[in-house]
Amino acid sequence: MESVKTLCNCLSLVSIMRGKVAVNKISLILLLIFSGSVFSSGNTKNDSFSKAKKILEKKVYGQLERKTIYCSATFDKSKFIIDKNGFFSNKYKKRTKKIEWEHVVPAENFGRSFIEWREGDTKCVTRKGKKFKGRNCASKMNKEYRYMQADMHNLYPAIGAVNALRSNYRYSAVANGYDLGGCEMIISSKEKRVVPPDAAKGIVARVSLYFAETYGRYKLSDSQRKLFLAWDRKFPVTNQECKRNSLIEKTQGNVNRVMRERCN
Repeated sequence: MESVKTLCNCLSLVSIMRGKVAVNKISLILLLIFSGSVFSSGNTKNDSFSKAKKILEKKVYGQLERKTIYCSATFDKSKFIIDKNGFFSNKYKKRTKKIEWEHVVPAENFGRSFIEWREGDTKCVTRKGKKFKGRNCASKMNKEYRYMQADMHNLYPAIGAVNALRSNYRYSAVANGYDLGGCEMIISSKEKRVVPPDAAKGIVARVSLYFAETYGRYKLSDSQRKLFLAWDRKFPVTNQECKRNSLIEKTQGNVNRVMRERCN
């Protein structure tokens, strides 16, 4: 709001000094200058992914139903799966016992926009002298990346094996893929696509729309945007989703405008 007031004051001053023609040109310049602070509402409070997970475990899901995003499996405060809700997988068996924090918008999908992820950095070297890049280098060298990685609006609990199987595959309306037993989620490693259950489609859509609106580094294709807008309309927010959003806003400090509009 302060940025908006400042912008308005500047425009008023310019109007007096320059006249209407100049105002139009200068208005555009000022709008571009202030647009980052007026329209950006991303996470700028916590840049620790580890801390974000602990906050979600204790402060957020301590007040919510402890259910995973894709399979609706229940878990306890120690992250152990209590009821798999029919989920089964022969792969990643050790990771079927506990939940992990899934990036709904995969870290790689926005991480690739950072040069540290793509090419590394001179300071990204192991003790043995081996250079590295990717997530570890981006986390080490770029604070903007760390803020995006730790944004709790984008983090949901998922069975560890599902998190591994899902990888960074593209959300889709249809796919032919891996059978997860009673969990109505389709994962196709061949097509690199994933179809979430109906119960998760609205959540996935609103998280993705929020991330694209909030962070300029993350772009949605026209087809993905159309898909998410359709899922958003067909699968409206639930009380739990709105409560979760409210808890995260209070803790993380930024407003999720997509959710704020849907929950009001």
